[in-house]
Amino acid sequence: MPRSSFRLTLIALFGLVASGCTVGPNYHRPAVNVPQTYRGASAAAPSTVASFGDEKWWDVFQDPQLQALIRTALKQNYDVRIAAARILQAQAQLGIARGNQLPTAGVIVAGNDQRQPRSSLFRAYDTSYNELGLGFQWDLDFWGKYRRATEAARAGLLANNWAQKQVESSLVASVASAYFLLRAEDLQLHIAQRTLASDQDSLRLTQLLADHGATSLLDVRQAEQLVYNAAGDIPTLQKQIEQQEDLISILLGQNPGDVVRGLELNTQPHAPDLPAGLPSALLERRPDIREAEAQLMAANARIGVAKAAYFPDISLTGTGGYQSIPLSQLFAGQYGLWNFTGQLAQPLFAGGTLKSGVQLAQATQQEAELNYQRTIQQAFREVSDALVAYEKDHEFRTQQEMLTYSAKDASRLSDIRYRGGASSYLEVLDSNTRTYAAELTLVQAQLNEMLDYIQLYRALGGGWQK
Repeated sequence: MPRSSFRLTLIALFGLVASGCTVGPNYHRPAVNVPQTYRGASAAAPSTVASFGDEKWWDVFQDPQLQALIRTALKQNYDVRIAAARILQAQAQLGIARGNQLPTAGVIVAGNDQRQPRSSLFRAYDTSYNELGLGFQWDLDFWGKYRRATEAARAGLLANNWAQKQVESSLVASVASAYFLLRAEDLQLHIAQRTLASDQDSLRLTQLLADHGATSLLDVRQAEQLVYNAAGDIPTLQKQIEQQEDLISILLGQNPGDVVRGLELNTQPHAPDLPAGLPSALLERRPDIREAEAQLMAANARIGVAKAAYFPDISLTGTGGYQSIPLSQLFAGQYGLWNFTGQLAQPLFAGGTLKSGVQLAQATQQEAELNYQRTIQQAFREVSDALVAYEKDHEFRTQQEMLTYSAKDASRLSDIRYRGGASSYLEVLDSNTRTYAAELTLVQAQLNEMLDYIQLYRALGGGWQK
């Protein structure tokens, strides 16, 4: 074939592929019912363009030690590293899918030396030749099968990227929650140890009074109850603290060990009112929503791959090179050779597999769309629940602080009355029991408020920002 004709043929083939149609539906984001405002948002923090979820995690959690723990977890946690490995797998899948759109080529090198024995019809003879050539094969993507497969692989890579961000967001929330729970248990242990020391002093005084006949044995037994109650809580809290440290160590990708502390639980900075932002922006910010949409895009593209199987496969093969008997004349012009083949294969009967393949792809796409819409609804619910919880737990914590102050003062007054002989030790026992319970409940209220703070940040799509 003359070179000019060969070039024109290649140009025509490229034009044929470029002008080929792409079967299957193009992706369009499904319509979703997005509320105007979040249910549970307070008037003090109206929905605005800005959102608490847009903030970087190191601005949200200002405890330096907690920041160090989160950074270590993001580097060493096994879930994050597994998610990164899945991204590498998706990148390789995309490379494979993209490579199917291009022709394959290879070098052909052959040498043959053969002797045929003498027979009744022929004399013995030797044959030999040498060959050097270049071959190629190209499955034309006229119907867009490989383009749709590449589209699906690209969406799969995008889904894995958002999946990694979802893992990172969840990890930031998990480390912060575990850390605040550890600090709450530390504070409860301190309260128990301080209460135990105070009750032991009270028991010694009561025992001394009883030994001199100034009070009864009943007061001694009641004082012992306070001591035993506080003493019994200490080993339980110590067990919980060590187990919580083990949990944090595993989140950091380390073996169980001690965890360095930072700020006290009741000194952790957090605002009473947090902006939720616009609900429509949540679709772009939450990693799980973006991951679900990417999975929907991939499922939509696979419909085109399935439909393309109905149409003929068009493939081109060709070889070109030199073949000669003497190796020294291999590249002589008269020994050049080439061949070019075009093939079209149209399926006629496949036992219903092609139709079933399209139906499977369509059903998978429907499932992915429903999962996308469900993920959005679940996200709105999580934001609403977190807004309500943060506001109400903040109110409860404020009331519990006043209750604890009142209980402490009542305990002080009861002790004065008892020492002055104006009341029995039963009044002291009741006041001290109420004070101890109020202090522990206050710690739990402070913890709940901080956990709501974390949950709201995560629900609004925060935690993965770099």
